[in-house]
Amino acid sequence: MTGHRADHGAVTVEAALALCALALVTALAIGSIATVAASVRCTDAARELARLAARGEPERGRAIAARLAPAAARLDLVIRGDEAVAEVTATPLKLLPVPVVGRAVAVLEHDALLDTTASSTIGPTP
Repeated sequence: MTGHRADHGAVTVEAALALCALALVTALAIGSIATVAASVRCTDAARELARLAARGEPERGRAIAARLAPAAARLDLVIRGDEAVAEVTATPLKLLPVPVVGRAVAVLEHDALLDTTASSTIGPTP
């Protein structure tokens, strides 16, 4: 009977460890889903920014990309020659500062090409 009494708290400790492990796995799964969702949103925002900039509407593209991107995302647009390169960067999880980047390239349409300089940059949005 003394051996049985020595194991009295073992089940409680094992249950506590199992619950901690379960909470950790759940947090990692939720964090992974949030990161993938932010990545998709960044890619969608970059695609729209590049597409509208290629049509000659970079300010409209910036407004739409800001709505599509995660909160506090950084929007970069570079016009180089006949290309519009858009990059959207966000940090979806504040506890784990891993940036997620979406990038898109579009060829400028003929009318938009006439309106731009040879190389111009529209800086990041805070």
